Amino acid sequence: MSAYRIQGETGEWEVVIGLEVHAQVVSKSKLFSGASAEYGAEPNTHVSLVDAAFPGMLPVLNQECVAQAVRTGLGLKAEINLFSRFDRKNYFYADLPFGYQISQFEFPIVGKGVVEIELADGTKRQIGITRLHLEQDAGKSIHDQDPTRSFIDLNRAGVALMEIVSEPDIRSPEEAGAYLRKLRQILRYLGTCDGNMEEGSMRADVNVSVRKEGEEYRTRCEIKNVNSVRYVMQAIEVEATRQVEIWESGGTVDQETRLFDHLKSETRSLRNKEDAHDYRYFPDPDLLPLEIEQSWVDELKAALPELPEDKRARLEKEYGVSAYESAVLTAEQNVADFYEEVAKDADARLATNWILGDFFAALNRTGRSIEDSPVSAQGLRELLSLISDSTINGKIAKEVLEDMVETGESAKEIVERKGLKQVTDTGAIEKSIQDILDANADKVAEYKSGKDKLFGFFVGQTMKAMKGKANPAIVNELLKKLLNA
Repeated sequence: MSAYRIQGETGEWEVVIGLEVHAQVVSKSKLFSGASAEYGAEPNTHVSLVDAAFPGMLPVLNQECVAQAVRTGLGLKAEINLFSRFDRKNYFYADLPFGYQISQFEFPIVGKGVVEIELADGTKRQIGITRLHLEQDAGKSIHDQDPTRSFIDLNRAGVALMEIVSEPDIRSPEEAGAYLRKLRQILRYLGTCDGNMEEGSMRADVNVSVRKEGEEYRTRCEIKNVNSVRYVMQAIEVEATRQVEIWESGGTVDQETRLFDHLKSETRSLRNKEDAHDYRYFPDPDLLPLEIEQSWVDELKAALPELPEDKRARLEKEYGVSAYESAVLTAEQNVADFYEEVAKDADARLATNWILGDFFAALNRTGRSIEDSPVSAQGLRELLSLISDSTINGKIAKEVLEDMVETGESAKEIVERKGLKQVTDTGAIEKSIQDILDANADKVAEYKSGKDKLFGFFVGQTMKAMKGKANPAIVNELLKKLLNA
């Protein structure tokens, strides 16, 4: 793959990208209170006195949120810090009741790790993880409900977030997209974040700078709260181009926080970029330092699910799937589980071809996913067994699958009801073939004179005469025998 560069008037510019991903922790309650962390409730119904910053209310750390952070760190092959600390990050938002956020600064719970990405051309790259720290989310300001007033919903206030900070190792929009998709996949496999970017449970702050090759890093800008992979990739292109134009015109890029407007395809200044000292970090006096035992970390590690890379390697080894097929089958854990449920007692090659082909096509056509598929793994396995034991052929199986999707009936019920069993009676097939050869004596003569392509014509006529129910292998065998007689 050729390096991604932006062509300016003074030559090529390299783009330097780092991502800060905020991932909402999967937990029933918030990071420091017992209020529900469930998404989608009526405004201000999941708010405790702690979340609303009532005087005298003290935070109590949620152990499951800590466990989820440790699991994520282990999944990212990162250092787990047995000592970490919560700090107060001081800034004012209308939807931040305390006037500060409880976060981690100097001593995060997870240190350096790595995410391996794979690009479209098969190139693999390793993107470094700087740190992962736990923090609480702010509430939500709503500005479009009234012409003169803003409203505040504190349901999200205090929800646990993991901020996963990458090294500035990303060099193109494609790499940024691959990194985000891979990170989301790992989190979903681990069960530590649901990755629903449209609900805001995973969003990215995108740090972008440009430089001439070999230079030191130039000034970066942060694009705040981008909530889709596509928008992250677009924002990088737009912002990098803007910075190149500024540098080439003799200007200077200001370090600032910007917003991405995908409708206008532009970034806009939001505020000057704060440095750590602007937040006046200090240890939270209401929370003791967090000290965890290595034995507990070992227990969590032993209970981790199989991660995507390991699952890909195993599927390739056990089921003989290609690298491309394993990538598709493991993109989502529920797809991988469905595949193994089908393939474990079936012809693995047949299962792979049908799931990636006709089955996925049927789901796409009906706008369904694996979760609400009308055909279960057991049901698809039954259909494939009917092909394997020659009860039906592949063409009939396609028709049966369509009926299964529409009606929810089993493959066997449909085959019985519609009389679709494959004809394997060689006598009946041979008689049908002989009738076709007799009716097309001229074409038989042409075939025997060297027009081999007519063989397909005879196969088609036979299948048509037998309404698609003849066993294709037997048809081919008998046709060769009769035509060469």
